[in-house]
Amino acid sequence: MGENKTVHRHVLEDGTVIEHSHSHEHGHGHTHSHAHTKAVLNRLSRAIGHLESIKRMVESGRDCSEVLIQLSAVKSAINNTGKIILQDHIEHCIVDAVEHGDHEAIEELEKAIDRFIK
Repeated sequence: MGENKTVHRHVLEDGTVIEHSHSHEHGHGHTHSHAHTKAVLNRLSRAIGHLESIKRMVESGRDCSEVLIQLSAVKSAINNTGKIILQDHIEHCIVDAVEHGDHEAIEELEKAIDRFIK
């Protein structure tokens, strides 16, 4: 199978520009290379830290309303992280899948979106 080299350019929320090129081997099972992996990991670490602080709030008997407000903030942060992952996946993997007729990758994305939205 042939190899297709593409260049992707991204502007992050803070204005940082990331450009990278990668090759996709035509056919199934390409490597997932994403521009926002570091940002996603940072967001997940913050959400984990936030959840730990909420756990301590519950352990110390803090007001239920305060706990719910903090839980809502974590839910929002996780949803936003999911959106970044989804955007990255569409820009890299799904564009490639469409170009190469990889219907299985598109079906997997549809299933993942369905679970994420529930």
